Amino acid sequence: MLITVDMASRAPLYEQVAGSVRADIVAGRLVPGDRLPSAREVAETLEINLHTVLRAYQQLRTEGLIDLRRGRGAVVSASVGPLAELTHDLRDLVARAARLGVTPATLAALVKEITP
Repeated sequence: MLITVDMASRAPLYEQVAGSVRADIVAGRLVPGDRLPSAREVAETLEINLHTVLRAYQQLRTEGLIDLRRGRGAVVSASVGPLAELTHDLRDLVARAARLGVTPATLAALVKEITP
């Protein structure tokens, strides 16, 4: 697993860290039970503040993507298992929308509209 950030980006570093982990989960590179590197290790490797990484991990926990356990660290949650199937379905939907001439922004607006 490789967590990356772009120091030139306007996106907050914690969002970039969370987004990098999120992308690995959605792509299936991280599966339920996989351990993430310690926050200290990520902070040292990326040369960013430890609290930035902790904030990213907390956000992922709030989203239900990881579990934070004392002594075990950050672990990919069992609830992410169905994400691989959903990601496949979403790719099909995006491809179908593109064939129909629907822009990604319009598709996102439609999804938001029908979300209960």
